Amino acid sequence: MELEVKGIAASPSQTQPFSGRKKPLRQGWTSRSWAIQNPCLPVVPRLDLASLIDSADEEQDVIPENLPAPTDKYKLKYQQYETEMKEAYKQYSQRKAEKAKSNVTHQQSPRKRINDECVQGEEVIMGDLTTLDRKALLQQGYADNRYSAQRSTRKSDAEIVAAEKKKQTVAEQVMIDHLSRAVISDPEQNVTIEKEESASVLPDARRAPLRFRRRALHETKIRTHSTLTENMLSHKVQFDGRIISRNGHDACRELIGFFFTHDQSLTVYEYRQFGKNRTNVLPFIQKNVYSHQRGRRKGKQYQLGDFYIGGNLTFLSSDHPRLPESIRENTLLILRITNIDQIALDSLKADSVEREDDITSQEASDKLVLKAVQDMLKEQLRNRGVRILTGLGKYLQQLDKEGNGLLDKADFKQALKVFHLEVSENDFESSWLILNGNGNGKVDYGEFKRAVIGEMNEYRKSFVRKAFMKLDFNKTGSVSIIDIRKCYCAKEHPQVISGHSTEEEIKSSFLETLKDACSKSDEVSYGEFEDFYEGLSIGIADDEDFVNVLRIPWGI
Repeated sequence: MELEVKGIAASPSQTQPFSGRKKPLRQGWTSRSWAIQNPCLPVVPRLDLASLIDSADEEQDVIPENLPAPTDKYKLKYQQYETEMKEAYKQYSQRKAEKAKSNVTHQQSPRKRINDECVQGEEVIMGDLTTLDRKALLQQGYADNRYSAQRSTRKSDAEIVAAEKKKQTVAEQVMIDHLSRAVISDPEQNVTIEKEESASVLPDARRAPLRFRRRALHETKIRTHSTLTENMLSHKVQFDGRIISRNGHDACRELIGFFFTHDQSLTVYEYRQFGKNRTNVLPFIQKNVYSHQRGRRKGKQYQLGDFYIGGNLTFLSSDHPRLPESIRENTLLILRITNIDQIALDSLKADSVEREDDITSQEASDKLVLKAVQDMLKEQLRNRGVRILTGLGKYLQQLDKEGNGLLDKADFKQALKVFHLEVSENDFESSWLILNGNGNGKVDYGEFKRAVIGEMNEYRKSFVRKAFMKLDFNKTGSVSIIDIRKCYCAKEHPQVISGHSTEEEIKSSFLETLKDACSKSDEVSYGEFEDFYEGLSIGIADDEDFVNVLRIPWGI
């Protein structure tokens, strides 16, 4: 068979082995045919690295001619950058020195001895403490890490800015709602207006329903009961609140309220965030004049003196049919004030005159009685608070057969006896008279725990809620143990830094104590998560130390 390459005949010859010598191409042969006949690649010449050295001309920086002088703005920017870099390096050097110093002094701290005993599993070194107590006390090791406070300063500043922006958004929505002829943010007015439109006007295919249109003031047809002005609404106190509940979804709702002094009314709004950029502000408690629903002030209207950090606002759930079903299951809705505009509060108090009555002195006396009982029990719970409080919560929940959270006097006495919490008969009776104000013989067991044992302040509680909200990103009210294991980071625990324990050992100790607090083996509810840190809080005196216990492992 004869072959042609580009029209030139070629005889079928056997391929000759490559001899390594450079042969001239035959006449009529191309480089392609040569490659076919000689498949081996040609020899690559050696690379001379010395020739790759940059010349003297290339090493010199070429400055273009007629370059304009830097402006004052650029000079100032460069100076700020230089100052920031020097300050950052200075802080880094200080942190490095403090870290090295803490590693040396850590070996001599008493907490380290307690933690070593926990790792070794000794049972009788610390009196009546069990292995579970000592593993829970391992979490207090994060309080020794002072570096975290400096590192999170920038993050805290960003959180403050975001919180102020949130409050401003809610305040603007409140003013819009109450200065217009209707509550624009009220979703139910869409239904009312559309019913009126459908009754009087035939549907138009070219006109979108009102709920999809941009709503303006002239489109709102529902009138409010009173006419308000911006000047009247400006005399107000703004406060943050949370719902006292063991339901995680309700307890983590972001509520912002306002108390107006011109008519002694109040309203509460809920701030909702969907993803990163989408937010919504809706009325939670409608603007009205409300009264206390329990305690010594039951039936009296709320006044300016009732608003302070840690104060409770009580509402009848039946008076607010728009509340979520999980909240309406309880007779009372209890809101705890977590933060307040102190400047506005002091200004309004200076202008108003509220005289103290007999109820104020009685409430002060009640607080002293409960404070004495709390101090006595906290001393007993100092090193075993986590195990006792979580176990007490589970025990009281089991006694609650009806599921309404109410127990009688005998149940509480039995619970205190089971967990070896010693309270004298006189102190118990005095506390019971204060808590059982309505005289029905039953008290909510959550309220009993808060009153008799006490609870952490709102500053600490806010970080507990932040940690749980970070874990419960779906807002279901419970978190799986698997997700907790993934999110918990023990890298900066002092024992891990010093090499006495591994990250896995610290994490396993935490998960073991947390699982013991749970009624389900595979998930943790908000109430159980809160009880765990409530017990841990008893043994930590400083607020910032407790915040480090939450901030470092959870990254908040």
